[in-house]
Amino acid sequence: MATNNPYKSYQQNSVLQSTPGELTLMLYNGCLKFLNQAKKGIELKHIEMKNINIQKAQNVIRELMITLDMSIPVSKSLSSLYEYMIHILVEANIKNDTTLIDEVVGYVTEFRDTWKQVIQMNRQKQYANTGEI
Repeated sequence: MATNNPYKSYQQNSVLQSTPGELTLMLYNGCLKFLNQAKKGIELKHIEMKNINIQKAQNVIRELMITLDMSIPVSKSLSSLYEYMIHILVEANIKNDTTLIDEVVGYVTEFRDTWKQVIQMNRQKQYANTGEI
């Protein structure tokens, strides 16, 4: 018998109804969540929690990498930064170093905040073009 989970349905609908820009924002937010959980794992000396969440964060970063349009010049720079972040997370995992995770949190936060601004600017343009606000 299938169980109806309203929260799970809401999450699934949120993803299905989101724009590509909103999905990218979700990826950044998810990555930050995993990084914070990894830090918590290090602080609690819970190795499995740290390792799983660092791997999840790396997977999100890899997903962001494959979505880059390499015909746009800035994408090459972003790709290099994403590779660097993955390397830093490998080091953080090996050394149990929260300062290395904090470095990646800083980058991801900056990317997320910039992306959020881009989405807001696009919405403002869209509403201006339709005469709504």
